[in-house]
Amino acid sequence: MHTSYKDIKHKLSGLFDELFAHNGYADLRIEMRILKRGQKEVILYCGKQYRYIAEYRSELAAKVPQSNSSEAEEIETDEPKKDIK
Repeated sequence: MHTSYKDIKHKLSGLFDELFAHNGYADLRIEMRILKRGQKEVILYCGKQYRYIAEYRSELAAKVPQSNSSEAEEIETDEPKKDIK
């Protein structure tokens, strides 16, 4: 089963939210390996294993955003924000 990068990222985000809301210990682990034919295997371990095969080409990986400013704005902390000058 081939899955898109965004589908895997969506599942990972959902698992993180689920674990963060859990009232106790939680474990989340990710494994990735390169396969033949320009693919990567991504395994999400979280009690169960979620296995995906996604198309992967190194030239396309360079186009994947390293951070998303809209996601960064959603992060809230207990610490007050500091002005950087």
